[in-house]
Amino acid sequence: MQTQQILFRVLPLLCLAAVFSSCSGPAIRSGDRIDTRHFGVADGKPITLYTLRNSRGVKAQIMDYGAILYSLELPDRHGKAEDVTLGYAELDEYVRNRNYFGATIGRYANRIAKGKFILDGAEYTLATNNNENHLHGGVKGFNKVVWDSEAFRTDSSAGVRLRYRSRDGEEGYPGNLECTVVYTLTNDNELRIDYEAATDKPTPVNLTNHTFWNLSGGAKRDILEHKLTLNADYYLPVDDGLIPTGEILRVQGTPMDFTKPAAIGSRIDRVAGGYDHNYVLSKPGCDRGLNRAAVLYDPQSGRRMEILTTQPGIQFYSGNFLDGTVTGKDGVRYKKYHALCLETQHFPDSPNKSYFPTAILKPGERYEETCLLRFSVQ
Repeated sequence: MQTQQILFRVLPLLCLAAVFSSCSGPAIRSGDRIDTRHFGVADGKPITLYTLRNSRGVKAQIMDYGAILYSLELPDRHGKAEDVTLGYAELDEYVRNRNYFGATIGRYANRIAKGKFILDGAEYTLATNNNENHLHGGVKGFNKVVWDSEAFRTDSSAGVRLRYRSRDGEEGYPGNLECTVVYTLTNDNELRIDYEAATDKPTPVNLTNHTFWNLSGGAKRDILEHKLTLNADYYLPVDDGLIPTGEILRVQGTPMDFTKPAAIGSRIDRVAGGYDHNYVLSKPGCDRGLNRAAVLYDPQSGRRMEILTTQPGIQFYSGNFLDGTVTGKDGVRYKKYHALCLETQHFPDSPNKSYFPTAILKPGERYEETCLLRFSVQ
């Protein structure tokens, strides 16, 4: 298996070297592999789907509706490339439905209890769209708006830069918020997601990506045999509304413990409702300034995804609310545990819990967070 992993990394580099030494012409750079196509109309605006390819068989598609990661194709250990994300085939389904497939989430990812918080002595009331609570930015969060977009290239990467201005009062939030999300696909088989924001009033900000992952490819199996590792010794227990209770508990000796690789299905029956919890990331293990947060591995396909981040937490959601009523790409019906989400983020309900890491952005400050997805096979 180690030999296969080395070959997966080395062979493309040998091929590139051969091209450089050849008289047949210049090498094709990752940055040259950007395609765009019209993908429909939303809010009266044309939507563009960007396709990014690298030299090692990885393809990412991003659309400027919702700044959504539409698909990600990865080779398995035999070199067969397949889509490892859930989603819809057509734009209209993203507009109509609220499954957050691949979406950029904002202004605040996850839940805020009862849609209320107090900031600088003033109480703010947000849209409530998850029973009595506020979820993923509200009724029309960042996943339901059209972003300005442009592609860019470098010698070793290709990317899409997306911008959106969230106006003062949108979904109840204070301040005009200028947001930028940048997706970059590299020849090192990394998909980097950079978030930036600035505001003219103090406001909560918590941006993340909500891709549903299934490394089997084509969602051919559930994710219960996927092995997960989380760099977290603590997690946040939740109440019946999935709001953190305020406790910060050790994972050791509980079914929440993924400090060592464990099959997702090995203890899921001991977790009421399945996994939908924020994990408190441990600090050791930094890589280029990013904290190693998680590793997901599918033993059957050999696909492996490592997640690194600047954020203090990661939400692990095991696809509990998928129930077979949603038909996605290629006509696949998405059933319970058909995918999982690993959302790098600040903690849920942080605006109401002062001892959680602050998620308040103030004028003159710059919100800057990064999520790096690193792919390989073994």
